[in-house]
Amino acid sequence: MNNPLKTLLRLLPVVCLLCCTVTLHAQRVDTVEVFSPSMRKPVKNLVITPADYDRQPGKRWPVVYLLHGYNNRYDGWLRKTKPELPASATAFGMIFVCPDGAASWYWDSPVDSLSRYETYVSRELTAWVDSHYRTVADPGGRAVTGYSMGGHGALWLAFRHPDLFGACGSMSGGVDFRPFPQNWKIREQLGEYADNPQRWEEHTVLSQLYRVAPVTDRSREVATGRPAPTDYTTEPGQLAIIIDCGTEDYFYEVNRTLHERMTYFHIAHDYIVRPGSHTHAYWRKAVDFHLLFFRRFFDEQAARRQAAAETEPRTHAASR
Repeated sequence: MNNPLKTLLRLLPVVCLLCCTVTLHAQRVDTVEVFSPSMRKPVKNLVITPADYDRQPGKRWPVVYLLHGYNNRYDGWLRKTKPELPASATAFGMIFVCPDGAASWYWDSPVDSLSRYETYVSRELTAWVDSHYRTVADPGGRAVTGYSMGGHGALWLAFRHPDLFGACGSMSGGVDFRPFPQNWKIREQLGEYADNPQRWEEHTVLSQLYRVAPVTDRSREVATGRPAPTDYTTEPGQLAIIIDCGTEDYFYEVNRTLHERMTYFHIAHDYIVRPGSHTHAYWRKAVDFHLLFFRRFFDEQAARRQAAAETEPRTHAASR
């Protein structure tokens, strides 16, 4: 007669191997190169899919773009900031995309014609991801956040491209870098601050608030002192915004200023202040708040799409 305990012990290594194999397949991390026509070069990115992605071939998933900071690269989120990202993709039910942003601050540089990371992330990469993965390919299923340089980049991209991003966030974001004119190779992107103060001002997140200021009791022109762009498409409440910064961070004051101006202009946003400084340890915790915020946004948008889909047949039936 076989001993059940011995049989179980013999099978245990096989069971463990199978479990490891399933985990590796379930939480997939793809390193992909996407060619950028605007920069005439390939750019590396990480794409992290949740555990159920392959098991639910008919489902489309929301996407969060995670932007790294200065002196980092596309895999920095996984190596330094949040090694648990694959598990987070499964827990929150979303795809993560981590692009390489070099030291670009995610602008299309007015100085370097081959540094066009705004175009790359907002147009070229999003189109590639939507064509190669099963995504919710509209603003209701797409968000962007980041830390430091990437926090600036996330707000910059979302404010300027509300047709692509429905939600955005910033952790310790360099939302106004003018107090630091010698730092982080910004001069290579914008020129010297002393020679180009207006250009530097125009490339801060603070200068872009007119794009998301709601038209309520005062027009965008009155609220910001500048005319609205002719291609303005943002509707009040369209962009969901979360901002996070530690009290010991050197970007704390500029983030507080951003919060105060957004409040003055009636721009809805969540603003989180916690003890902490400009570190990966701070961002490792902060990103969970952002993902929870985005999950709620995605769920609200999905419910609206479902309600619209259910209403449409009744509307057609009534019109016949």
